[in-house]
Amino acid sequence: MNPLAKLTVTRRAALLSAAALPLFGLSARAAEGAGWHKTYGLSSFGDLGLPENFAHFPYTKPDAPKGGQLLMEAVATSYDSLNGFILQGNPATGLSIINDSLMAGSLDEDNTIYGLVAQAVEIAPDKKSYRFHLRREARFHDGAPMTAKDVAFSLVTLGEKGHPLIRQLLRDLDSAKAEADDVVLITLKDGFGRDSILNIAGQPILSEAYYKTHDFTRSGMEPPLGSGAYKIGAFEQGRYIAYDRVPDYWAKDLPVNVGQNNFDRIRFDYFGERAVGFEAFKAGTVNLHESSTASEWATGYDFPAVRDGRVVKMEIPDKRSPGFQGFFFNLRRPVFKDPRVREALGCCLDFEWSNRNLFYGAYKRLTTYFENTPMKAEGLPSPEELAILEPLRSKVPASVFGEPFSPPVSDGSGQDRALLQRANNLLKEAGCRRDGSQLLLPDGAPLSFEVLEFSNAFDKVVQPMFKNMKLLGIEPRLRVVDSAQYKQRIDNFDFDMVTDRKIIGGVPGDELLAYFGSQSGKTPGGLNLPGIDDPAVDALIDKALKAQSRAELIVTCRVLDRVLRAGQYWIPNWYSPNRRIAAWDFFGRPEAPPRLDIGIASLWWWDAEKAAATKAKT
Repeated sequence: MNPLAKLTVTRRAALLSAAALPLFGLSARAAEGAGWHKTYGLSSFGDLGLPENFAHFPYTKPDAPKGGQLLMEAVATSYDSLNGFILQGNPATGLSIINDSLMAGSLDEDNTIYGLVAQAVEIAPDKKSYRFHLRREARFHDGAPMTAKDVAFSLVTLGEKGHPLIRQLLRDLDSAKAEADDVVLITLKDGFGRDSILNIAGQPILSEAYYKTHDFTRSGMEPPLGSGAYKIGAFEQGRYIAYDRVPDYWAKDLPVNVGQNNFDRIRFDYFGERAVGFEAFKAGTVNLHESSTASEWATGYDFPAVRDGRVVKMEIPDKRSPGFQGFFFNLRRPVFKDPRVREALGCCLDFEWSNRNLFYGAYKRLTTYFENTPMKAEGLPSPEELAILEPLRSKVPASVFGEPFSPPVSDGSGQDRALLQRANNLLKEAGCRRDGSQLLLPDGAPLSFEVLEFSNAFDKVVQPMFKNMKLLGIEPRLRVVDSAQYKQRIDNFDFDMVTDRKIIGGVPGDELLAYFGSQSGKTPGGLNLPGIDDPAVDALIDKALKAQSRAELIVTCRVLDRVLRAGQYWIPNWYSPNRRIAAWDFFGRPEAPPRLDIGIASLWWWDAEKAAATKAKT
């Protein structure tokens, strides 16, 4: 599994992480007694959800048929690399499915992993060392055995030369040593985080022999050697990439894979605009489409294939936290240094008007970084929260000790006079002044900025907000670039404001460092897009990463939520409680999808009878 996929909106909830002392699912099912403990799975807190001899994940259809093809649109508009492990290049969609890892995650359990390449793991009494026992049948796609030396090589290489986000995940790795062909000993550094071993066990295993003749640090278009259920098939740079199922995949009958990886081919097609991709879906070139806009879902499906039943629409409840999506300010830019300016700009987004007039009432407003989770801060701080906050009183805004900040609710007119007056007052307090029709910052520079996007899809969303800003004398602009340029600018924090969505899992861990930690905001490729550089935030993240119980983690994250919301780092957007999927009626899917993802590519299958009936209607 490509660890970068875990840090995007397409990954399962959040970064897999490693645990500290009393954890890792060492329940009554794991070995007891003094010395090393042996177990078949790892988790952040408490018990594992499945017994040692489980046959398959409960959300899979174990006898799902194999065959057919899944044809989808890529989110990006192009790609120029098949190396997804480094910062350079714009990697193709889906690369994570070509590599195996020591252990694989469950889509029903937060931060819980079970044996894949590793059949078991022994854990030292101090939880600092782990001895993974590998399956001797594990193979790369060229037939070469996967050994402990490959595991050690992979972890060292990724930790030293990988993408900055991968290096962050491996920061607590002290050493990885092959004790035998099928045994690797992993040792953590002193002070390791709760989630470190899960991060390590989830890394892709690379072939040491392959990379002796291939430069790991170079991006390029040569398909790398993998070991997973799929390998790279046909592709054309920037247009499409296909992954072909490996019929003799060594791990196809393992419990973590039974009922999964059912399509013979998975292909991602690239389009310059989402509208073009939707037209390809209507024509049948793409056979599954997820609607990302409410207007498309409400008005875009009046075409013959829908009317005669060849295309079906599905609203599938999204059981995950929606994460957080919004317009993020780049605090590295002087224009956004003052939080009062940022709060004023937030008053210009009239969500109530947009939801009624643009979104068909389909969305709910985000108010927190932890929406629909116990980590969301509400009301006044509890005694437990105050115990954490008091030592930080001099480092956080006084408002943190009151009700948590929430975006204002408008009158729905699209031009709420009260909110615009509030914005004007905040700007005056920040030292801004009008010069004719233009608003000037305290230093005399115009309050002007650019919103960076790689698609025109958000144009109709930002324009009403821009209209309100212009009434205040602010000069916003929308800049649309191709996905390669967009990635380069985001990687180097070369933007004023950007729209983004991030996912936080049910057991927040290393994603907190990636999204909010000060070092991430200073490292090219980091995910701290606003550039949050706050010692109080860093201290709370450190406390969350070392939390020894779920209750302690929840309280810590509530405090973190209060501090982040008071910082005015974003203009919160909205979320839908459902996934909006349309598909040509070729597919079967599990009756009860897992909690953390609906698993289209991994759990759905090609239903030959339905496909034949659908094609017969043409």
